[in-house]
Amino acid sequence: MKKIGITGIEGLIGWHLHAFLHGQKTVSVVRANRSTFTDHAKLCDFVKSCDVIVHLAGMNRGDENEVFATNIKLTDDLIAACERFECRPHIIFSSSTHIHRDTLYGKSKKLCTEKFLKWSERSGALFTNMILPNVFGEGGRPFYNSAVSTFCFQVAHGQEPKIINDITTEQIHAQQVVRELYDIINNSKCGEIVLGGVPITVGELLIKIKDFNALYQQHIIPDLREKFELYLFNTYRSYLYPSKSLMSVTLHTDNRGTLFEAVKSLNGGQTFVSTTKPGITRGNHYHTKKTRTFFLFYADRLKSK
Repeated sequence: MKKIGITGIEGLIGWHLHAFLHGQKTVSVVRANRSTFTDHAKLCDFVKSCDVIVHLAGMNRGDENEVFATNIKLTDDLIAACERFECRPHIIFSSSTHIHRDTLYGKSKKLCTEKFLKWSERSGALFTNMILPNVFGEGGRPFYNSAVSTFCFQVAHGQEPKIINDITTEQIHAQQVVRELYDIINNSKCGEIVLGGVPITVGELLIKIKDFNALYQQHIIPDLREKFELYLFNTYRSYLYPSKSLMSVTLHTDNRGTLFEAVKSLNGGQTFVSTTKPGITRGNHYHTKKTRTFFLFYADRLKSK
């Protein structure tokens, strides 16, 4: 049983990684959150317990100097704990494409990578530097994790998002990152691994999310044959819960019975539910280019005995 430690387990990627690993029978998860790094004994117990550490903890937004100092300290503390007890876990660090930008956040990620590399050379431990584009997914914090999180939250709650800078971004879903992490862990991959995302402008993202919202309010599922569309749609839907997750249906009632449309898909297909009164015949037509499946429930057979 391989023990995998996750720092920042309550963050976006950490939450998705924990959920994914929960279904794997050959691993167990060792949790590390903010309190772990504020308690020296807890941090030492954490590193001693792990075969692999996925270091996701960090600060993304806020005062630039605080972001820089926080990220460096987390790395220094983790390395110091490993060295004190001569622990040599395989460390996988989540870096960012921001290392190529002139920001303190990007500089902090670059410096953290250099620190882990030197520790790896000193200790002989495996180190993997995973460079990520913009990551989105269910559970992301609006106004913090990504534009996707912010736009999905705002659109789902009837707010009007604003585009500050309509640049082209690369977007990848957290579950795609998680599967790459699992492959790195299983195959002990080390070195630099760069993950690519789907290139899309901020404006195009907003249009897609608004389109999803308009369709879903009519009980229509968009065409989700492309993986990116599926990931983005499910991310949007997650922000409807709990206040917006229940939607009413329109009942069509006449002397024959009642019918309502439950869901429709732009990629073909719909589901509707109808009741028919005794002695009534519905339909009286047939289709030549459609496949239909009927499930019949007889009220008298559903009665409890």
